[in-house]
Amino acid sequence: MAQRSKRPTDAAANAVHVMRVLTGEADDTPPDDGKDPAAKALGAKGGAARAAKMTPERRREIAQAAAAKRWGREK
Repeated sequence: MAQRSKRPTDAAANAVHVMRVLTGEADDTPPDDGKDPAAKALGAKGGAARAAKMTPERRREIAQAAAAKRWGREK
């Protein structure tokens, strides 16, 4: 799950944050998640390759099972 940004939700506070980032007073780089960037890239490639090999029926079965699990229903 992706982590949310630590930016302020208030419009005025966000404007101040943006001004501080632009002037160099604050750093706006995302925190390191501890994962190897090369491994993350390979994982994304693998997922796309797996989806390309699957039939539409199989993808539908997987999606239905995931939705059932997400909403607490048994298939």
